[in-house]
Amino acid sequence: MDFRDTPDEAVFRAELRTWLTNNVPTGTGTSEAAADTDLESVRHNWNRTLHEAGYAGLTWPREYGGQGLAPTYQAIFHEETAAADAPASNNYVGLNIAGPTIIAWGNDEQKRRFLPPLLSGDEIWCQGFSEPGSGSDLAGARTKAVLDGSSWIVNGQKVWSSFAHLARWCVLLVRTDPSASKHAGLSYLLVDMHSPGVEVRPLRQLTGESEFNEIFFTDVRVPRESILGAPGDGWKVAMTTLEHERGTASFALAAWLQRNLSRLIDLAHERGRDGTIPADDPLIRDAIAHEWVSYQALRFTNYRSMTTILKTGSPGPESSVTKLAWSEANQRLTKLARSIQGADGSLDGPDAVWDGFWQYEQLRSRGNTIEGGTSEILRNIIAERVLDLPRSR
Repeated sequence: MDFRDTPDEAVFRAELRTWLTNNVPTGTGTSEAAADTDLESVRHNWNRTLHEAGYAGLTWPREYGGQGLAPTYQAIFHEETAAADAPASNNYVGLNIAGPTIIAWGNDEQKRRFLPPLLSGDEIWCQGFSEPGSGSDLAGARTKAVLDGSSWIVNGQKVWSSFAHLARWCVLLVRTDPSASKHAGLSYLLVDMHSPGVEVRPLRQLTGESEFNEIFFTDVRVPRESILGAPGDGWKVAMTTLEHERGTASFALAAWLQRNLSRLIDLAHERGRDGTIPADDPLIRDAIAHEWVSYQALRFTNYRSMTTILKTGSPGPESSVTKLAWSEANQRLTKLARSIQGADGSLDGPDAVWDGFWQYEQLRSRGNTIEGGTSEILRNIIAERVLDLPRSR
């Protein structure tokens, strides 16, 4: 593919860059981890600002409130917002995972009900897939839904659900036919998180935050019509969700890595408390160069994945390469940033360099090789679906 912007894409990039310069709120960049501001309010307001400016749902069809643009525009959006140090979204699951799945599988009534408030950020979504005994084995989900008249009765537990403590709605994978094979017995529900019997328990992480959650469902009544597809279609619907989770995210992940790489270079050029400049050390320059080369490889891998999206309309398994490479690269990069700080890398909080930004980033990066598919599972996917190697089991 041509790696240069088309004339229309160049105009879009320039307009977006100017808009970001005028609209990105201050205080949410390098000091975000230690900021005193209410980040959830900042992120919620940012969602609304993006929606009002027409930058939410860029690739969504116009009839559902989007702009109907090609995926290349979404890639440009991720690159520019990362470069501008824009806030993260607290409705990533809704915009990039739940929304596209509802567009692909929902009926007209479901699309009218769920898509407008999802797009505006008024209703936050979370994802109920992983369970304590079946994190990587998605088909082994044991959360049950039994049809009782006009309602599904849901019982079970989900875990590692990002933003569930904020979410109004959940895309939930449940077992509706225990007599069917693992894959065939699943269904896909849209669940109101305010329903009686839903309990969210935040999980405290290494960073001190509780971004992930457990969700417990005890005799939760879900309207019969709140199902995507037909009973037993859950696996197929879930595959649509995962394609967008890993495919759409590829460009955002690369953009975030580029942002941290730029920050790492800035850090290396700052004079430390011992009076030295880390970038004067050839070994440090070599280590940074290695991460820059890794980022470039990741970026061009994304372009290959983009070709698949443009040809087929949906992400392919190649996106697993990006997720695997990004997760390990981000862990290396944050470790290098702390190493550059020398003894100061052991400090945290206001006494640390950049108010402990890199300490926070390294702790958070430990989850990168688990969330969104473990590295072990991704290697299997790459081996079987990208390299066409024989199955090992």
